[in-house]
Amino acid sequence: MQSNYYELTITLEEQYVDLISDYIMNIYDEGMEFGKGSIIIRSESDLTFVKDALVSLQANLSQPIEMQFSHEKRENIDWIKKYQDSIEPIEAGKFYIFPSWYTPKEDLINIKIDPALAFGSGHHATTFSCLGAISEYVKANDSIIDVGCGSGILGLACKKLGANVALCDTDPVSVDSCKENFALNNETYDTLWEGSIDKAEGTYDVVIANIIADVLRFIAKDLKAATKEGGYLILSGILDKKEELVKKSFIDLTLEKRTLKDEWVTLVYKKPSL
Repeated sequence: MQSNYYELTITLEEQYVDLISDYIMNIYDEGMEFGKGSIIIRSESDLTFVKDALVSLQANLSQPIEMQFSHEKRENIDWIKKYQDSIEPIEAGKFYIFPSWYTPKEDLINIKIDPALAFGSGHHATTFSCLGAISEYVKANDSIIDVGCGSGILGLACKKLGANVALCDTDPVSVDSCKENFALNNETYDTLWEGSIDKAEGTYDVVIANIIADVLRFIAKDLKAATKEGGYLILSGILDKKEELVKKSFIDLTLEKRTLKDEWVTLVYKKPSL
């Protein structure tokens, strides 16, 4: 990759964008970017010849099209490296969450996550607080379900502690990301499906749901039904201003712990034994 590239921006009336772009394609066969009333061309070669050709076209049209040009030489940035440099590992509870271009830590439980489209790299306050709750409430051989699993990071944390793990998410991108991250960590889950908690079979020692407050309220009945008597329910994704609304939906459970990080609340409930 060269250290610099050239960018030519042509500003013109929106109605002429298609006409001028068709003309450019006859003399320049690389990609173009279209904006509202603009055409942008980038190349590692000088683009003066394109500008000169358009100036010549202007002069020869019976009804000239007004065009303004900006031709600049820019630094060619390695965007992948720039992105990687911006992602730092974090420590949360018993866990060390790190992207694949970092090395693991010996004194913590390591989870390798390459941040992508699916939510959950440990950096957001809700994920961070959930990892702390998992460190405290999840034990070996517990059955857990991660509802709205995103990247699978919370389920992975439970698996690393020796739990039996089920996961679900309504987003197919998240389901695929979860599969990839379990494979990246050489771990296996028990079940994973596209959908929500209503498809769960049986009950769990710990139910985890890091979802927005309104969804937590909407599926509260299913979340509680999936929690064993004496089991725990870890809820997050709750903005502090929505906390009281969420609590009303879980008033029949015992609040064990509340964590506030930034403006996000995580609640840990225990389901009473009858």
